[in-house]
Amino acid sequence: ATATANERVKTLTLDSSQLYLTALNSTTSTLSFPPIPSSFPTSNFIPNTRFLIDSFRHPSTAFSASYFLSHFHSDQYSGLSPSWSKGIIFCSHLTSLLLIQTLKIPPRFVFALPLNDPVLVDGCEVILIDANHCPGSVQLLFKVPTKNGIFERYVHTGDFRYCNPMKLNSYLIGFVGCDAIFLDTTYCDPKCILPSQEESIDYVVSVVDRIGKEFGKRRVLFLIATYVAGKENILVEVARRCKTKICVDGRKMEILRVLGYGDGEVFTEDESESDVHVVGWSVLGETWPYFRPNFVIMEEIMVEKGYEKVVGFVPTGWTYEVKRNKFAVQTKDTFEIHLVPCSEHSNYDELKEYVKFLKPKKVIPTVGMDFEKLEHKHADELRKHFDGLIDEMDNKKDLLMGFHCGNCETVEKVERNANEERVMERNKNMFEMKTVESNDMDVSSNDVSYVHKPDSQDSTIPSEEERERIIEETRDSLPKWVTRDQILDLVSSSRWNIVEAVSNFYEHEIEFYEQVSVFRTFESASHASSPNSPISLSNSGPFRSSTDESVNTNLSQVSKSPSLKLTRWSNISPSKRKKNTEKRSNKKVKSNSKLESSGSKQPTITSFFSKLLPDDSKGGKTGRKN
Repeated sequence: ATATANERVKTLTLDSSQLYLTALNSTTSTLSFPPIPSSFPTSNFIPNTRFLIDSFRHPSTAFSASYFLSHFHSDQYSGLSPSWSKGIIFCSHLTSLLLIQTLKIPPRFVFALPLNDPVLVDGCEVILIDANHCPGSVQLLFKVPTKNGIFERYVHTGDFRYCNPMKLNSYLIGFVGCDAIFLDTTYCDPKCILPSQEESIDYVVSVVDRIGKEFGKRRVLFLIATYVAGKENILVEVARRCKTKICVDGRKMEILRVLGYGDGEVFTEDESESDVHVVGWSVLGETWPYFRPNFVIMEEIMVEKGYEKVVGFVPTGWTYEVKRNKFAVQTKDTFEIHLVPCSEHSNYDELKEYVKFLKPKKVIPTVGMDFEKLEHKHADELRKHFDGLIDEMDNKKDLLMGFHCGNCETVEKVERNANEERVMERNKNMFEMKTVESNDMDVSSNDVSYVHKPDSQDSTIPSEEERERIIEETRDSLPKWVTRDQILDLVSSSRWNIVEAVSNFYEHEIEFYEQVSVFRTFESASHASSPNSPISLSNSGPFRSSTDESVNTNLSQVSKSPSLKLTRWSNISPSKRKKNTEKRSNKKVKSNSKLESSGSKQPTITSFFSKLLPDDSKGGKTGRKN
């Protein structure tokens, strides 16, 4: 026991250069590297070190011998291959096994570090703690020595899902007030408030159990989409609570054996042993930029394997739809696809809770930005979500210290930039207010449809056959309650771009739903007062109109009712729209009398739905990830 205690006291000390030279079997005793260029992604290296994080695909020039891999997902290890020899890869024990056994990385270039145990690497204290993301995933804590015996502390989360037990980790507690946190900002958006992992797993288990009992064995096939590594917690719970094995292919089984699931009690490669099968991530459909089901492949699988029904599950936060039902279901004939918002990334509230707990001096986003320009306006926008949660006093101390040292030029520059930013923000708000007022006056009082103005940038209007194809494809990606008239306005105002139309819909889904709800209320009232003149609806859906004319006529009647006014959409956020409304109410606008005299406003879907989708480039992980 005493020997064990003494071993724990002694901290493991590593020199990455010597480890690298040994791996190369080099006779050289020293290594020299060029300076890390200023263009190198700031989110991928730790200040005042040569530690590179999840950075294996950058230029061939070697800048370091010290590489850290946070977890075994392809967007992190991209660039690694059996020929890797650029440096030593530090990672967790599980990740090291996956690198060696799956990617065939030469073991001499892989060094596994322990969890929750400080290690000295090149004179810096490094601690790995659990990231609650996928098996072997870790957060990296760095304590970097600087001048005068002072240490800088950095937390790099990698990809992680925050949970309350993290607050109890004594090593993480020691990084409260750290110099910076490199934060997984995958879901840094107020709309991304996902349910807990436990709730999502409960949902999958309940569906498998209910439908399985209803149909019996060998009649219904369940397909669960996963990555090569990840979502194991869902699979294990389905197996345990539904008392069934899970069928996987050879490659997945190889990963599971590394993770300790190779005993055959939970997973099997024999299809006849289970009605629950694991499939590749894109088999059931594409998830980005919106979910597009692949019922054709599902039918092929059903016929090939001899089942009567197929039920699929796509567990990812990116399929989450902002509406009353957390778990969306898309159906066709005997097929179902359940979109389960189960993610291994922290949602918006969890990100804020984590930053509040650590109270760092700075937040450095690692997802959804141009890494080569850390001060890019997008990065600033992401950081604004954490205003009031970081250690702002420390930043003020730096400003005051600069003033105290006579660096007035720096202080004046900071103040000047702040003033310019406030002026730009004020001008931007004024412009948006005027734009809304101007657009409000362009709405016709006699037509519910958007009055399209000629635009030199608009695409050529497609043929009638092509329009129908676009409308139907768009309909497949939207909830059933959306009317044909709404879809038509969406795609036409999005210049017949399906991706843009669907993206715009989900950004304003609540407003669309409210419009349909008001129409339904008005329809009920009209039917009650005029039973001989019912408003006809098609039998294809509860809110889908039989003709464009009937929808326009009835929505026009709704808008004329003083108690039932419909909302017009814009791409201005609800908060800004509220501010603009308050500003307009405090001003005497001459055009108000003109609007009143011309009748009440009509609901429209305007050209505000013209935002371009961001590039799906993984260089900065700007693409969406699950």
